[in-house]
Amino acid sequence: MITLDILRAICPTTPRRRLKEALPGLVEAAERFEITTSSRVAHWLAQLAHESGGFVYVREIASGEAYEGRKDLGNVRPGDGRRYRGRGWISITGRDNARAAGLVLGLPLEEQPELMERPDVAGGVSGWFWATHGCNELADRGAFRAITRRINGGLNGLASRWRYYAAARDALGC
Repeated sequence: MITLDILRAICPTTPRRRLKEALPGLVEAAERFEITTSSRVAHWLAQLAHESGGFVYVREIASGEAYEGRKDLGNVRPGDGRRYRGRGWISITGRDNARAAGLVLGLPLEEQPELMERPDVAGGVSGWFWATHGCNELADRGAFRAITRRINGGLNGLASRWRYYAAARDALGC
């Protein structure tokens, strides 16, 4: 269901090369985490496109200092904030999330969080986060704002997310 043409329709200014790199990991994650209806795919791609600046960034631009000492993220060692800053298309943060995603994906993400910057792994961790936070069910109900809150903790970038969502719905014909 996810093709290069669909990604280009959603992110027309993103270099084709970047979208081609992202595509296999997105397709694999969508299948693995049951992001398989047009509604789920439209919501997922819209949120990921916003979070990653159109599938350009796989690492949070900020330093990660804001996450230092955040026990709720499992950042209990000095330097964890920077080490476990947001990575992947959906910006997975924290030692605990890296560990949990790594267990599901069979990758040493707690030991090597930079692996989440690889496009294939970025897709996998983003699918993992989406599924484990109930976003498929929210997409089935069309709960766009609730999905945004699950991913972002608030409604930051809502207008941008909505534009990506509209483009995704058009591209997918839903």
